[in-house]
Amino acid sequence: MRLFLLVRHGQSLFNVDKVVNGDPVLDRGLSEQGIEEAQGLADQLAGLPLDLVAVSPFPRALQTANIALEGREVPHLVDNDLGDVRVGELEGESLDAYRAVPAHTNRKERFPGGESYADLKTRALRSLDRIWSGGDAVVVTHGGVIRAGLAAWLGIPDEWIFRIDVRYGGVTVVERVAGTPIVRMVNA
Repeated sequence: MRLFLLVRHGQSLFNVDKVVNGDPVLDRGLSEQGIEEAQGLADQLAGLPLDLVAVSPFPRALQTANIALEGREVPHLVDNDLGDVRVGELEGESLDAYRAVPAHTNRKERFPGGESYADLKTRALRSLDRIWSGGDAVVVTHGGVIRAGLAAWLGIPDEWIFRIDVRYGGVTVVERVAGTPIVRMVNA
């Protein structure tokens, strides 16, 4: 049995401003609420034996992981494949502008100058499979990456992924039993 904890980063400053961010260089980090969510995550993870912490390169994910695991000696891996969807020309635009493009509803359509959800899913699953093969792990990443894993493991069609509520600072618990992913909890 292998324990896999998928954690969505805490609320970011971009989330508060309702602005799209798919480039780690431009990320502004956590909001005050996001910092509190990361501190609460520390309590949830306390005492759990972890072989690895894998983190998206976005500052909001790195900051969440650092706060949640402060004082613990757990090997860290920063993995670019765990990053948020690359939105290209929509970088810094409003959520309304993001929702107005075809890529928001057609998972195979690319964001102008960016990638599609299908691209994100391919790289995310590649990363999650690689990480999971190594032991018990916590992965601090983004809602799209977590939804991609859940969709693959549960056989959920891509067009339904936003029916899964993945909250800021939420923990999704998955165990692999005899090779089969068993989703134990979402948003713990």
